[in-house]
Amino acid sequence: MRVVAVEEHMATEAFLRVAHGLDVAAGDEAEMTVMRTVETTPEFRARLTDLDARLREMDALGQDMALLSLNTPGVQPYPAADAVALARDFNDALAAIVRRHPDRFGGLATVAPQDPAAAAAEIERIMGPLGLHGIMINSHTGGRYLDEPQFAPLLAAAEAHHAPVYLHPRASSLAPYRDHGMPFALWGYQAEAGLHAMRLILSGTLDRFPGLTLVLGHLGEAIPYWLRRIDSRHAYAAKTAGAADLMPHLSLTPSDYFRRNFVITTSGIDDPDVLGLALRTVGEDNIMFAIDYPYEDPATAISFLAHTPLTDRQRTAISHRTAERVFNLRH
Repeated sequence: MRVVAVEEHMATEAFLRVAHGLDVAAGDEAEMTVMRTVETTPEFRARLTDLDARLREMDALGQDMALLSLNTPGVQPYPAADAVALARDFNDALAAIVRRHPDRFGGLATVAPQDPAAAAAEIERIMGPLGLHGIMINSHTGGRYLDEPQFAPLLAAAEAHHAPVYLHPRASSLAPYRDHGMPFALWGYQAEAGLHAMRLILSGTLDRFPGLTLVLGHLGEAIPYWLRRIDSRHAYAAKTAGAADLMPHLSLTPSDYFRRNFVITTSGIDDPDVLGLALRTVGEDNIMFAIDYPYEDPATAISFLAHTPLTDRQRTAISHRTAERVFNLRH
């Protein structure tokens, strides 16, 4: 079984040295305090930066390839000028890593949505000269979401250059998610990324950019569980006086957009029942394997992939074939 994992985080020492010396946007201070504490813990920092050790671990577990991406929340908390420069430098470093290990590493680059025009130009460079495989955006940027008009250049560039957009979670911009330990992976992450995906669907953004490919982790950030009800309530509201005026007209049903424009990954959800629901909802050709390294245990994730009851076609698609198609990975 060829194993390609597609949500595998890393950082470079150069990036961490520069980024940790920068101011962050108002409202992002608490999240960045936590992330900088995590990133300066010696063992965790080594797991982010020591790619030789990661290759040894991959070899020991039978993992063929990892699609690397910058540790969340990337460059999005920083002032625009700093973020644009940080993104370019990191993407140069990531491309060099991929060139050194083309059979073992692919790369999801980072961009600065704070400057949509610069992000669009960087996407052209990412998918052209740098030869990387897509981009990762860590949900909101300063509480703003990609369906808002100012981000149209970024989305247009992603569509034009066939750059899949991995929509990764970060701590929610909404105050109620900040209490009781909820901002991060316990609850806030999936709620935040699911909210962002639903904004893209319900806003009509995917009518304007029908060729976009969007990737959601955690087996779809709970959207597959709700999809039938989302369609039902959307159809009801569209026929209800007053409610219809609050919603953009959509050419398709919400579930049609989800199946057409989204691909989901197993990151952090090693649960055969949830995977079974996802398979029935979107099919194996829209599901990819991911570990969410270094936040999840690679051995547990790979064992889940190997031993969960699946057909040969399903296991082949999830383990590598869908990822190779979505991210144009050579094998």
